[in-house]
Amino acid sequence: MLDVGYWTLDEVSGAARLSAASHTSHLTPPTSHLPPPTSHPKELPPELAFRDGVMDRIRLREPRYDERAYLWVLAALEFCQQRLPERRHLTGRELAEGCRDLALARYGVLAREVLEHWGVKETLDIGEIVFTLVDVGLLMKQPEDNKEDFIDVFDFRDAFDRDYPWNAAPSA
Repeated sequence: MLDVGYWTLDEVSGAARLSAASHTSHLTPPTSHLPPPTSHPKELPPELAFRDGVMDRIRLREPRYDERAYLWVLAALEFCQQRLPERRHLTGRELAEGCRDLALARYGVLAREVLEHWGVKETLDIGEIVFTLVDVGLLMKQPEDNKEDFIDVFDFRDAFDRDYPWNAAPSA
């Protein structure tokens, strides 16, 4: 979905931003999904924070989501990249699945409730957040990328409730 290049916390804008070393010309669409997450991730991406004024720009475009939802999506981008052998463009499906995996790793059984508290109730909400971050210049996209890539990637109840590890045991 997105070419996140090598993003770092930008001291000027105060948010995750692509470095000058990022290039999109050498990227090709992926043919498979991300490697599966380990049961105990080695290291989760650090918590991020926006500098003054950044969230104001975001709120002008999309006021529905809590600031932490935007920061979670940015952290999930890095979480996905850490699981790849080499940094590359991510599909909407890959990013949505990475967001799910990071939410489960960080918030466990409360993941769905945390995300819903932030206004994120379905995978399309992840796409809305991503494209708002694109609109304010914090992320880049490919010409073929669109919000529809995020529609129905997974069901929140299935991913965060029914399929949670202790619920996945077969019934007697």
